[in-house]
Amino acid sequence: MASRRPDSFDGLGYRGRDDPLYGAGYPVRSAGAPAELQHHHWVTTPPDIPGSRNLYPGERTPLYEDPLGEHGGAAAGWDAPQPGVPPAEQLNRFAGFGIGLVSLFTENVLAHPCIVFRRQCQVNYHARCYHLTPFSAVSVMSSITKAQGVKALWKGMGGTFIVHGVTLGAEGIISELTPLPRELPHRWSWKQLAGHLLLKGLTAVVALPFYCASLIETVQSEIVRDESASGLLDCVREGVTRLLGVGAPHSRRLLPLSCLLLPVALHAVLRYAISASVQRVALWLHQRGRKQRPDPSNPLDAYFPELAAAWVGSLVADVALFPLETALHRLSLQGTRTIIDATDGVLAAGSGGSPLVLPVNTQYDGFSDCLHAIRRKEGSAGFYRGFGALVTQYALHGALLAAARTLLRVLLLDSKAS
Repeated sequence: MASRRPDSFDGLGYRGRDDPLYGAGYPVRSAGAPAELQHHHWVTTPPDIPGSRNLYPGERTPLYEDPLGEHGGAAAGWDAPQPGVPPAEQLNRFAGFGIGLVSLFTENVLAHPCIVFRRQCQVNYHARCYHLTPFSAVSVMSSITKAQGVKALWKGMGGTFIVHGVTLGAEGIISELTPLPRELPHRWSWKQLAGHLLLKGLTAVVALPFYCASLIETVQSEIVRDESASGLLDCVREGVTRLLGVGAPHSRRLLPLSCLLLPVALHAVLRYAISASVQRVALWLHQRGRKQRPDPSNPLDAYFPELAAAWVGSLVADVALFPLETALHRLSLQGTRTIIDATDGVLAAGSGGSPLVLPVNTQYDGFSDCLHAIRRKEGSAGFYRGFGALVTQYALHGALLAAARTLLRVLLLDSKAS
């Protein structure tokens, strides 16, 4: 077989088409040239790649050498880097990460004391003060912190993270093993919506034993807590023992998990449906009320509308389902022999200023009996015990989101001015 190499090919010393002695025999490749003239140039001519920039002798790279407008003009499409000013894309990524981190930190860490006190008020049917306003709730939370330390209002935070992890894991596994959709498409059908809501209910049912264990950790008083026996994985261990019915002895008034499956699934589905619906309505109203089109490159338009809509959706859902949550917490805690702090702010005489502790001794036969008993003995306001702590939680979350938005706007104005 005859060699297809050019006659001038001599290895490393090969002189290509730029050499004046040999360049005349090798014409430039073109898409419309005959194949007979092209197959001899497989060494000298690289393929033409769309979007590549092949520089010829005498040309320079404008990205590093020429400022915008000197070489190639504005049509070249090269943006000269300006020292001291971060790129827009990098600023957007940093802003999105910071805003999301502030929202998650506020929702899961800073708001945890409000969650602890709210749950204590919900299960404390002895208390005469319902704490319907944030002023009374903050004062009692302050007295508990002074008497028992700062950790008294951050107890059980590890269990809440475990419950979130179990919920996310169960949702992913169920969605992979079943045809239930984890996310709804932009154009969904009623069958897809029913399957998606069913997935949310099944996920709440799977996480129910661990949620009950986490609830005990958050409401149990620090005065009777055994520090040597407490650990990060206690929520998992207590959840498994609650599921299997073994382990620590409980009272005969302990309700089986089968009595809580339907209320828990109903609460999870309703909370998700209300939150998602309100969030979409809030985004639609925001887009409709804007006089100018949103700029995707602006972090204020890209992140804050969705965060604000999610905040409003969660607030409306928690307020609407607060009575249902109160009943669920009482049924989940019944028969567990849990001792909680007194939420009236009454100090025990001669005990060094420590708040009183109270046992939870409810005797409800089921979900409907719990609802009727609360309404009959405590009135309609009994369903909203600890509502002031919920208001404090969302007020703190909203204030930090507003502060982050103001700070980001100042940073954007400074970057534009410089």
